[in-house]
Amino acid sequence: QVQLVESGGGLVQPGGSLRLSCAASGTILDTYAIGWFRQAPGNERDFLAASSRSGGNTYYADSVKGRFTISRDNSRNTVYLQLNNLKPEDTAVYYCAGDSRPKFYSSAYYNVQGYTYWGQGTQVTVSS
Repeated sequence: QVQLVESGGGLVQPGGSLRLSCAASGTILDTYAIGWFRQAPGNERDFLAASSRSGGNTYYADSVKGRFTISRDNSRNTVYLQLNNLKPEDTAVYYCAGDSRPKFYSSAYYNVQGYTYWGQGTQVTVSS
């Protein structure tokens, strides 16, 4: 099993940037696919970005493609989500999630049900 802890959220003005971190413990991170999701009050938990467990493939929601970037530093057992050109509608709690199962279809990366382990979330607020 793996434990995941997000950090790096905060208050930022529209157009600003943040880098979120997802630190893993209990196992070696490079054996896990990692996804980032977000959830605003009253909304679904929506997919943002994912990295395959091999690190060879990344996936992005259309809504954030070109603004958000997922990356891995396996030596630090950490996954990052770089958030650029933030908008008020990006305000939400951001979660990282992990799963060690082989994913034979790319659709598995896009769904909450594709992940076994979840962090506690970190709040991102975009406001002037």
